Amino acid sequence: MQRITPCLWFDDQAEDAAKFYVSVFKNSRMGPITRYGGAGANVSGRPKGSVMTVTFHIEGQEFVALNGGPLFKFSEAISLMVKCRSQHEIDEMWAKLSEGGQEGPCGWLKDQYGLSWQIVVPAWDEMLRDANPEKSERVMAAILQMSKPDMQQVQHAYDGR
Repeated sequence: MQRITPCLWFDDQAEDAAKFYVSVFKNSRMGPITRYGGAGANVSGRPKGSVMTVTFHIEGQEFVALNGGPLFKFSEAISLMVKCRSQHEIDEMWAKLSEGGQEGPCGWLKDQYGLSWQIVVPAWDEMLRDANPEKSERVMAAILQMSKPDMQQVQHAYDGR
């Protein structure tokens, strides 16, 4: 049993969003769908029998998408970080997740549902913590200048090229 499961609040797009996320990531699957009964429908204002929650898994991580109505919206205060191993993977994740959404700075984007994502390379953490402050500063400056991450550009900055 996974102890912590992120719950993503949507107005009424939980099922569509879950299907979208499952389509983006290779190691993913849909889970059970629960529907509003009378009591939940009365409290939430959602129609009885409509989708309440959708469970889905991405890369072994369980998520729940909730149709809770228009009360809450996503913000940049929370994002999901995708660690990519290659430029091809960066390009693929960036294209799929930003389609219909909004590209941002430094590897950040919002998907079509307004959820924020960070597309990153794990090696960048090590580069940013390098004992040589000139190297880490060049890496940070390179990352701050890009929208979609460019592995080669960051590596050149790290190497001083």
